[in-house]
Amino acid sequence: MARIEVNGTTLFYREQGSGPPALFIHGFPLDGTMWLDQFDALAGSRRCVVPDLRGFGKSEATAMDLLSMEQHADDLAALLGALGESTADVIGLSMGGYVALALWERHPNVFRSLALIDTKSGADDEAGKARREMAAIEVVTAGRKEFADGLADALLAAHATPFVKGRLRSMIEGTKYETTVAALKGMAARPDRTGLLGGITVPTTVIVGEEDKLTPVADAEAMATAIPGASLHVIPGAGHMSPIERPAAVTQALLDLLDGSVA
Repeated sequence: MARIEVNGTTLFYREQGSGPPALFIHGFPLDGTMWLDQFDALAGSRRCVVPDLRGFGKSEATAMDLLSMEQHADDLAALLGALGESTADVIGLSMGGYVALALWERHPNVFRSLALIDTKSGADDEAGKARREMAAIEVVTAGRKEFADGLADALLAAHATPFVKGRLRSMIEGTKYETTVAALKGMAARPDRTGLLGGITVPTTVIVGEEDKLTPVADAEAMATAIPGASLHVIPGAGHMSPIERPAAVTQALLDLLDGSVA
């Protein structure tokens, strides 16, 4: 575990293993601990780098009132450079997938391979933007516990275990209020990056929970079809948080990708 200054902020990150780097990008409103299972499992073949994004987790608090996907992408490119790495296997879940696509748009040369997990390439429609605005109001008026109550139901499959629910709530309730609001604004402002998919030239897999209500299987199928040569893994029994709901299945899907990526 370490901290490093990039682009005027200090990011906290976990690092383990050796070999080509794998960069894990967490979702909203979470932190790098969502990847603990994959972090341990992949360290035998990769230098696993798991940052807390700007404002999240143990990274420095932010005064930015909008945390854009582009800002996170630039931060991660700078992080890789500061660690002496020029390329990485990039793995992103949900908001982390939005960031990964922004990273592809702005810094495509850093990619060795790409895993898009429980995410989508499209922008929010007007109803989606309105829901994010209402969520920002809710979290600062009702509090993180009530916010977590509603979000956990949306993120997890109906039969998620108490342990999985506990991991998720710890991350949600541990995220700073201002970060939650700024991230909601940033996600609402992100552009549609579907047009980028056909130009992705690195080995790619799309992973989705069979019971994902937020970015359902149909969205994953569309992305996998649009990305040349991409594979699709549907994870039985998982919702939107497949890496913590069904960690072994997600890890195996990632190993399948990494085994075929360029070393």
